[in-house]
Amino acid sequence: MTRTSNRTYWAAGTAVLLALLFAVAATVASASGGGGDGSRTPGRAPGLYSPDAGFARDMAVHHQQAVEMSFIVRDRTKDEPVRGLAYDIANTQANQRGMLLGWLDLWGLPKVVADEPPMSWMGTADQHGGHGTAGHGTSGHDTAGHDMAGHDMGGAAAKPGALMPGMATKEELAQLGAAEGRDAEVLYLQLMTDHHKGGVAMAQGCAQQCETPAERALAQGMVEAQQSELTLMADMLKQRGAAPRG
Repeated sequence: MTRTSNRTYWAAGTAVLLALLFAVAATVASASGGGGDGSRTPGRAPGLYSPDAGFARDMAVHHQQAVEMSFIVRDRTKDEPVRGLAYDIANTQANQRGMLLGWLDLWGLPKVVADEPPMSWMGTADQHGGHGTAGHGTSGHDTAGHDMAGHDMGGAAAKPGALMPGMATKEELAQLGAAEGRDAEVLYLQLMTDHHKGGVAMAQGCAQQCETPAERALAQGMVEAQQSELTLMADMLKQRGAAPRG
């Protein structure tokens, strides 16, 4: 591993630690009735299948792949604009992932739920009133996790072999790891463009459905930041004589 890669991993790890500390403060304030908008009952944690918990679990997985792709491309090109973008994405999404996992810990909820299909939380708010208690269990879950009808995913859909909208397949990750120079740059920008489009759709869902003020604000921040990066990546692809795949 190169010295640069070591610094990158150290910085990302530090970001996660700082994010966890921030998550503790933000969640305690939120769970204590913070937010000032009546959306949080004091002492009431999100339910197991709530949009708040589902988004935290799914986006943590989604973000982890963005971090992985960003580390890959930093070793496959010497192009500073692409390496700089990859560094920013890796640190930002590692930070946010730490916040999401920290909330799950503080809510006393698992990071993985075996019977919960990816994105199932997208249909839960209207059908089941959003939140339950932390001990919510499986009540009402039989249909919630399998019906995303009526929710606008912005055209994003999981491709065959991908876990969630925008995520790359194992084959695409292997292709990125084998590419070099301009080919690696273009493929990374294309994969990350797809990834951001899926992430924006997911974050918009939480911004509309989640009831925890701090998490809803984080989701809205993701939407704005990733939309800005989508514009940047389109320009970077154009400079390399390429375009987004979708």
